[in-house]
Amino acid sequence: MVTYSKLEPVMSSSPFDTGAQLQEDRYKMFGSQPEYQLVLKVMHKLQESGFYWGAVSGKEANGLLSAEPAGTFLVRDSSDNRHFFTLSVKTTSGTKNLRIQFDGTSFFLQTDPMAPSPVPSFDCVLKLVHHYMSSEAGPHSTFFIQTGMEKIPLELLRPLTTSMSSLQHLCRKTVNGHLDVSSKREQLPQGLKNFLEDYDAPI
Repeated sequence: MVTYSKLEPVMSSSPFDTGAQLQEDRYKMFGSQPEYQLVLKVMHKLQESGFYWGAVSGKEANGLLSAEPAGTFLVRDSSDNRHFFTLSVKTTSGTKNLRIQFDGTSFFLQTDPMAPSPVPSFDCVLKLVHHYMSSEAGPHSTFFIQTGMEKIPLELLRPLTTSMSSLQHLCRKTVNGHLDVSSKREQLPQGLKNFLEDYDAPI
């Protein structure tokens, strides 16, 4: 077991020169260098996404989403130091905050331990978000938000962006959303392939 306290010693030697910064006041146990690198890589992609709001609180997220239609969401830092990220989403019953769990290799939404089947897990938070936005998830894999005696189906329709994306980034997301185009990446120049691989999500 390797412990990185405040993460500074590892950041200086990380092979990912992403510019991403994890909160300096966050203490977290990492089992290995690859585990740390995975979180740092995910952080970089989130910062590129345009809907990662960093260290806003639950109260601030509620304020940001209050005037938005149901299905609008954002990703922010978790206020619980045992976790990295929280998904805040506007529902018909108000804003709900879902903790994104991390087990060292993958990310998944916190669920009821008595649930009949485990929730799907992903090696990237963006893939997790895209899964719950996609109609491919199907009605039988709907995630329900438990609030008291009420169960609300999770519906992710539109991210709340922090700023306008560049034309390059918008084009990259469009390419990522078309599998027929993505399958031909080997024919692209290396620089363009690297640009697409740096952010491989369609959202």
